[in-house]
Amino acid sequence: MSALAFTIVALLLSGPVPAMLARATWPLRAPRAAIVLWQSIALAAVLAAFSAGIAIASRLFVPGEDGRPTATLTSEIAVLGWPLWSAYVLVFALTLMIGARLIASVLNVAVATRRRRAHHRMVVDLVGSSQAKSTELCSHYARPLAGTGLRILDVAQPLAYCLPGVRSRVVVSEGVLNTLSDREITAILTHERAHLRARHDLVLEMFTAVHAAFPRLVRSGSALDAVRLLVEALADDAAVRTTGPTPLARALVACASGRTPRGALAAGGPTTVLRVRRLGGKPNSLFLAAGAYAAAAAVLVVPTVALAVPWLTELHRLFLA
Repeated sequence: MSALAFTIVALLLSGPVPAMLARATWPLRAPRAAIVLWQSIALAAVLAAFSAGIAIASRLFVPGEDGRPTATLTSEIAVLGWPLWSAYVLVFALTLMIGARLIASVLNVAVATRRRRAHHRMVVDLVGSSQAKSTELCSHYARPLAGTGLRILDVAQPLAYCLPGVRSRVVVSEGVLNTLSDREITAILTHERAHLRARHDLVLEMFTAVHAAFPRLVRSGSALDAVRLLVEALADDAAVRTTGPTPLARALVACASGRTPRGALAAGGPTTVLRVRRLGGKPNSLFLAAGAYAAAAAVLVVPTVALAVPWLTELHRLFLA
């Protein structure tokens, strides 16, 4: 039953549960706690998938009459029957595949993302304004936020994004400086700096890797899309604390249609309308945040205690026999 339970939990946490949570509106009032909840769900789904495989392996190598594990996989066919044995082997193979895909996905996402960012960083360093000129062009209010990684592109359309990493960059266009007011420029730079300071890119990389690791039939794109929105909401909150909601809302609308490279975290984008509405809606809720943190802990602790302890005990007895 442990193998079946873990399989069901893994399927629920990789499909229906993310879909239901993605439809909820409360996460935008507790973005940080909601991200923790999403991370707990993703981690629990991966652990449940691996636990199902381990539980099945322990069933396929149950102790024989001498108290030792059986020597071959096929020797359990007579005990389990062909249908159940085939199902066990199929789920075990699926678990191994997910593990291999997860390792490959983590490596592919990390390497590809950093390669794209390094290339684009080289481009903006070549074509963007130097630090001295950037400081001169920046508004009086935004100048302290510029830092050493600010680059200004000679583009009329307002756009703003950041390139995370060891040598991070905040990139804005001449259109931002010519169109936005001082406080709006400050808001947009604070937004991008918040992404870099909190390393939101690493959060997105983890969800991208997990999304790619699970098979298409059971995975959901809801988690990745929801976390993308939540990290933007967190950066918005940092900007609001500096300038207030109105300058940020105007800056977001101005930069909404700006095109940004893959791997960058942009101020605008398809979620702009929803985020602007959020700025004028209800404030963040400590009650919702506390509930989300409690749910995140429960997602990890309850299945572990209820499901893992029994088969871990059995596995311990099996290998000590």
